[in-house]
Amino acid sequence: MESPCLDEVVQALSQLSNVEELYEVTGEFDVVTLVSVADMDEFRDFLKNKVLKIKGIRSTVTSIVFNASKGARKATYEVTEP
Repeated sequence: MESPCLDEVVQALSQLSNVEELYEVTGEFDVVTLVSVADMDEFRDFLKNKVLKIKGIRSTVTSIVFNASKGARKATYEVTEP
């Protein structure tokens, strides 16, 4: 992220409906977000067409949570058939 744009980037990310949590952090990255999507297609669309179009974002790093063993964000899954 381009440092002068931090406030604008945080504001833009906070407006995205998929963003559930948003943190300004120290270290290698400037911002950490937790997002919720239905599947990888939705995630790809979210990243490509929303996040990467925000002025000031140069790159992203993605980690996917497989299981939450402890904490407020215990993983729940709902399977529906078309």
